[in-house]
Amino acid sequence: MATEIIFGHLEDVSVGDSFVNYKAMNKVGVHRSSMGGISGRAKDGADSVVISGGYENDSDQGDVIVYTGQGGRNKGGKHDKDQTLTLGNAALVQNLLNAQPVRVIRGEDRKNSFAPASGYRYDGLYRVESYWSEKRVDGFAIWRFRLEQLVATNTIPQPIKKSSKKAIPLGNPSPERVETTVQRVVRDSALSKSLKLHYQHLCQVCDTTIETNSGPYAEAAHITPLGAPHNGPDIWENILCLCPNHHVMFDLGVFSVADDLSLLGITGLITTEEGHAPSLVHLEYHRNHYYKKLIQPLDKG
Repeated sequence: MATEIIFGHLEDVSVGDSFVNYKAMNKVGVHRSSMGGISGRAKDGADSVVISGGYENDSDQGDVIVYTGQGGRNKGGKHDKDQTLTLGNAALVQNLLNAQPVRVIRGEDRKNSFAPASGYRYDGLYRVESYWSEKRVDGFAIWRFRLEQLVATNTIPQPIKKSSKKAIPLGNPSPERVETTVQRVVRDSALSKSLKLHYQHLCQVCDTTIETNSGPYAEAAHITPLGAPHNGPDIWENILCLCPNHHVMFDLGVFSVADDLSLLGITGLITTEEGHAPSLVHLEYHRNHYYKKLIQPLDKG
């Protein structure tokens, strides 16, 4: 069984290859875990996941997958505690932070039209676009991950090997270009531009802007994300004007915003201009799904 973590395609495995069971996948290294749905290490990242209909609320649209993490179940398969950002769940977070691809293998699932009729099939590389926490109907918390397909149209990305030796990467003086196609929600750019102009491109957290040769720069951050399964609205009340740093911090749950507009996780207050009031409904959504201080810290082991 392959034990070395390799992110990306494998030399001897092609997209569409089928496998009868986990043992067959283990043998070629396309999925190294002997039982679990997530293969990887919390500190390095996840090299592959198996999609096989393990959770009733998972969604598979082919190029976009909403995937539930691991943990929280007893030996009988019933949830009896919250999932935590440890092990495989923490590994998938590293994929997002380090922009590492994850191999997706689909297993037999009669409810999924994209699944194979039997066994398992390697269906290519995906990126972890976002992650959040939500409550099941039984009250236990689970972690969800949105995976978006990376479609290489002219070449196969080279495998990335993880070594236990700490060495300075040599880099690549002539990196090749890979054209990719990713499905995204179409945002109302005019709406975002108007809000940034309303704040004169000043961040609502730190009151600063980035001056560039082409003018001031800021970013529009949606409080409830637009993509499935969140399906937030593209309206002013669901947008904040933030600098790039605070945008990333907000999206990753480093901080959130209380109903009185005070900041949670960092000190300060969200400033607002007349005519713009962030929705309390969407602020609550962000706190419940993204703000990790209210859930539990990320395992860094």
